[in-house]
Amino acid sequence: MSRICFFDTKPYDKIYFDMFKDKFGFEIDYFEPKLNADTAIMARGYEVVVAFVNDTIDAKTIDILYNEGVRLIAMRCAGYNNIDFKAAYGKIHVVRVPAYSPYAVAEHAMALLLTLNRKIHRAYNRTKEHNFSLNGLTGFDLYGKTIGVIGTGKIGRVFIDICKGFGMKVLAYDPYPVKDVGIHYVDLDELCRESDIISLHCPLTKETKHMIKKETIQQMKKGIYIINTSRGALIDSEALLNAIKEEQVGGAVLDVYEEETEFFYEDLSGEIIKDDILSGLISMPNVIVTSHQAFLTREALNKIAEITLQNIKEYFSNAGLANEICYQCIKLSNCEKTDKNRCF
Repeated sequence: MSRICFFDTKPYDKIYFDMFKDKFGFEIDYFEPKLNADTAIMARGYEVVVAFVNDTIDAKTIDILYNEGVRLIAMRCAGYNNIDFKAAYGKIHVVRVPAYSPYAVAEHAMALLLTLNRKIHRAYNRTKEHNFSLNGLTGFDLYGKTIGVIGTGKIGRVFIDICKGFGMKVLAYDPYPVKDVGIHYVDLDELCRESDIISLHCPLTKETKHMIKKETIQQMKKGIYIINTSRGALIDSEALLNAIKEEQVGGAVLDVYEEETEFFYEDLSGEIIKDDILSGLISMPNVIVTSHQAFLTREALNKIAEITLQNIKEYFSNAGLANEICYQCIKLSNCEKTDKNRCF
């Protein structure tokens, strides 16, 4: 039975991976620390490590893993912007879970929007204190409003369908438009000018980092609502905070934050958050922050565990790695697979 190690373990991870490990014939050793250059030594003796998007998989971490015998990093997520692929290429294969449940993320984005707009979080806290006043809880009809959706992959398209169900007008921007799906594409400038609400559903790349910044926010309608359930660094957080203070942005809901690694998924309720921007955003009455939980449904966790372990089984079976990604895949888009259908 093959042994693998698992970093940054949370109780829900263990539940779902334990459901499938016997089916795939694996023993899993679960480690609580995140994977980084300080903890990589814990992988000594393992050929495979299971990692997450908030682990720090830089060149130093990769070198340590490789020297300790690791030959596969199995990401239990779709994101991979935390990996130095150039350092990994030729040494350690990297596989991921490209899709698990677009419905989970899209539904969470709409839940956040509804909560912010109708002040449900504030109403909940009030009634807990027997305060039944409606003052300050006024929202607006979503029906007839224009929502701009940036990114029309699987999650973005599911979110668009949800918005259409509310009777909203949808504008979309994507450098790679999907044909014949009835989506009204516009350029980013027009989307920013015309939208009442903007929702981000695109990956983090060199081109998309801080695509929402001071200059783009200034193009938006005064009072714009912004939703981000994708990657924190799509938004310049300082620019967003300033725009909220200046009332250019009417509200924001964030399931991600660009400096989230040290905070999200951890219980820091007894500590002082030494990040003035994050603290400032959380303190705003018209901002809702959730801890990167959009993926957290039973269906998504089940799929993540199953696909991750299937990826590992392919590796040990010396088969092609269907969900492998490498430096050439993401930088050159012309990775020449080996005869075993692997990146190298």
